[in-house]
Amino acid sequence: MASDTGNRTQIKQKTQGQVATPPLFKVMMHNDDYTTMEFVIEVLRDVFRKSATEAEKIMLTIHFQGVGHCGTFPYAIAETKADQVRLRARKSGFPLRCSLEEA
Repeated sequence: MASDTGNRTQIKQKTQGQVATPPLFKVMMHNDDYTTMEFVIEVLRDVFRKSATEAEKIMLTIHFQGVGHCGTFPYAIAETKADQVRLRARKSGFPLRCSLEEA
C-alpha cells in the first residue's frame, strides 16, 4: 500500500504473522442420582445443540459410564456452556455437574 507524503512515496508492507489456534477443551457432564434423564436430554439439545438421537446417546453414556462428552470448544465457549448447564440445573433443583478437560 503506497501513501503520498509530499515529495516522497513510502511503501507500507503488511507482515503476515501466524495465528495460533486456541487450545480446545471438552465439556464433560457427570452422572448423579437426582437429575432426570429428560432434563439431561433437554440441556444437551438446548445448550449443546444436539439432535434428539445424539442427546439420548450421550445421556445413556453419562448414565451408564458416569461421564459423557458433550462437545469440544475453545476455553471461553466451553466454560460458558458449562456455566449455562450449572445455572439451568440449579434453577430446576438438580445437582448436575459439568467439568472441562483439555482436548
